[in-house]
Amino acid sequence: MRRRLAEALAHDPLFFEPVPPPARASAALAEARVAGVRELLRAVPRLDAINVPELADENHEGRPYYRTGDPRTYARQFDGPDAPEMVVNKIVAHLDLPSLERWVRETVDGGLHHLVLVGGSSRFIPYPGPSVTEATRLAGPMVAAVGGRVGSVAIPQRTGEAHRMLLKTRAGASFFTTQLVFDATAVKRLILEYDQLCRRANLPPAAVLVSFAPLADEADLDFARWFGADIPEGAERSILEANEEHAGRRSADRAIEIWDEVRRAMVEADGTVSLGANVEQISARHLDHAADLLRAFAERLGPTPPAS
Repeated sequence: MRRRLAEALAHDPLFFEPVPPPARASAALAEARVAGVRELLRAVPRLDAINVPELADENHEGRPYYRTGDPRTYARQFDGPDAPEMVVNKIVAHLDLPSLERWVRETVDGGLHHLVLVGGSSRFIPYPGPSVTEATRLAGPMVAAVGGRVGSVAIPQRTGEAHRMLLKTRAGASFFTTQLVFDATAVKRLILEYDQLCRRANLPPAAVLVSFAPLADEADLDFARWFGADIPEGAERSILEANEEHAGRRSADRAIEIWDEVRRAMVEADGTVSLGANVEQISARHLDHAADLLRAFAERLGPTPPAS
């Protein structure tokens, strides 16, 4: 039996973030995508949650064009006794407060109890919706009432991010998934600073799941950059410039090395943040590479503690 999310977040949580079907996908394509992920779930029982993203582009006024359909519709395709927990993402910047409250209520009443609340893509646009901190404060009581958890996204390279994480933790965030990471320096610094801020505030820190994705070719590199990832030139060169056939494997090896470095830094600092991994499938063409990376992290994190 898989762990409940509350238990998983305390001890080496492992999430998988798939690529949902396009907003106007045919029924056959949508089912094929779901079938591929179902097969992956059977192969990796160590997985704690499926983290379903909401992908959108914005015009110059901040109005969204959704690349994918409603993440709740996709999440419900995995309902079953052996399914991992489902986490659905929502970009809150595009909804006013009453609309957001209705969305959270509908989501919770529909049986999906875990959320990741996401902000807009630009700090220069006056969005109609609340900040992520405000949205977390609004959603938290409704989600907590059904035993759910609210999460947020952390951006390691952003100035002042540890302080933002502290504010979101105070507002009720139970976990963070980071932006995609291809180098340990920024994420290590962020987590250690967040840990120190929580200690000074006498506040239990939220779990932090470091996000990784395999890069199998140049198209994956472009996708990762579209997602906002900072990919150092050295990482790009070491993964893609040699034989491209083995790029996915080199990418997985580098992800594990980064994870080990972050974990080692936390141990040396006697840190209190619960660390986990969020493995992203950034390209629908490369589910196999994402599955390999997920299996590598399942092995690295070790056996799942027994569910209580």
